[in-house]
Amino acid sequence: MLTKNQNIIRWTIVLSSFIIISLILWNTYDFFQKFKYEERAKMQTWSFAQSDFLEGMDDLEADVSGLTTQVMETNTTTPMILVDDKGKIFNIRNIDTTNIRNPETYLEKLKTRFEKENTPIKVRYKDTIFGTIVYGNSELLNKLKYYPLALVLIIILFAAVAYFFYRSTKVATQNKLWTGMAKETAHQIGTPLSSLIGWTEILRSENVNPDYIKEIEKDVDRLQTITDRFSKIGSVPKLDKVDIVFATQDSYDYLKRRSSDLIEFEFDAPSDPLFVNLNMQLYSWTIENLVKNAIDAMKGKGQLKIALTNSDKEVFIQVTDTGKGIPKTRYKKIFNPGFTSKKRGWGLGLSLSKRIIEDYHQGRIKVLHSELKKGSTIQISLKLIA
Repeated sequence: MLTKNQNIIRWTIVLSSFIIISLILWNTYDFFQKFKYEERAKMQTWSFAQSDFLEGMDDLEADVSGLTTQVMETNTTTPMILVDDKGKIFNIRNIDTTNIRNPETYLEKLKTRFEKENTPIKVRYKDTIFGTIVYGNSELLNKLKYYPLALVLIIILFAAVAYFFYRSTKVATQNKLWTGMAKETAHQIGTPLSSLIGWTEILRSENVNPDYIKEIEKDVDRLQTITDRFSKIGSVPKLDKVDIVFATQDSYDYLKRRSSDLIEFEFDAPSDPLFVNLNMQLYSWTIENLVKNAIDAMKGKGQLKIALTNSDKEVFIQVTDTGKGIPKTRYKKIFNPGFTSKKRGWGLGLSLSKRIIEDYHQGRIKVLHSELKKGSTIQISLKLIA
């Protein structure tokens, strides 16, 4: 949990970043508008030079090669189209139509676009309108227009990288914590387990009822299995070629014997063996977690079915219950570490199941189907081997 000071620092950083980004975008927009205004002023000057040039053409003694010509020749960046009083294009500047197949159509489309970008400027000659300058934004202005978008995109990408780095670091820390807790639990169980094994041998020598000893040994074996499961968390488990039908049936039988009679169990699987690379202890742990969650969802009473089906490449293990169901918004959340809808529990069962199936066995686990107040089906997919 974040402390109060950490929360204040986090929100200060977020707010500061928002203010800085807003200022950058506003300044960019303001600069764009000023640049656009200056470009229009330049085009106004060019229109005046065009008028002077036309008047000078009528007066043979006038000098049109000086400032007027210089102004007209200096503008080499702003694309413009000169249109006569009838709307016909009679000249263009700073527009390359060399590689255009149909220049007339191209210029007409360009003219329409320019009219939307900037208000056309009239060119006057002898108190009459000689023509109209339709001009577009210069290449520099167009680049500047997309600069805020590029800036926002860069910020989003940077934020995404920072978020995924933070998330991966957090997940790695959580994994280390769960791994450490699991191994410590295995270590703590190991000491009394060794004593129980010793006490069992003593009881056997004291001629205690063999049935009692047999039941104690079953519980000792169970504790040994739990210890082995926890000790494998955080390390790469050994996978063997195993018949998944047999492995699932074995887990099913164990759970059925130790569950309430109010639960109606059903098992459906192919008669032929289906082989996968499997760690029996971790897989049985997964089935146990799924069955226990199903029983909790049914509040200890209902129908529970484990079914196996297969395709050419995969085998599908489905655990179906008649419990309260799972909302669609929680289909993925239920596999997150710490997520639980129960008043008690740490929300580790399904997250461990996901890790066992996906990280250790390279399979998939998901909520296949769920309907509120009617039940859910969670499916495991594993690759078949020959």
